[in-house]
Amino acid sequence: MSTPISARPPASTRKQTLTTIVLALIILVPCLLGFGNKFKEFILLFRGDVDGVFAITPIMNYLLASLGFFCLFLWAILQGMFRDLEQPKKTMLENERMLDDED
Repeated sequence: MSTPISARPPASTRKQTLTTIVLALIILVPCLLGFGNKFKEFILLFRGDVDGVFAITPIMNYLLASLGFFCLFLWAILQGMFRDLEQPKKTMLENERMLDDED
């Protein structure tokens, strides 16, 4: 009889975590810098030109929506939802096998 799928040791999680962090920094840091630069330009436009005031409301909406998604992302990380992405698939297959054995 083979070893149950859930009893196998996980892959190198430290290497995966480090890779995820590096890729996130490579992608997110330039995005953050670009968005911060544009936001600074809009704030300067808001202070100096009445015609540019229309741009502040959409930027604030984007910031608040992004903050909400970021909070959900942090909550998912703290709850451990990204620790083992393969486990739900394995559990589903095990449940399917158990249901087939009952018939």
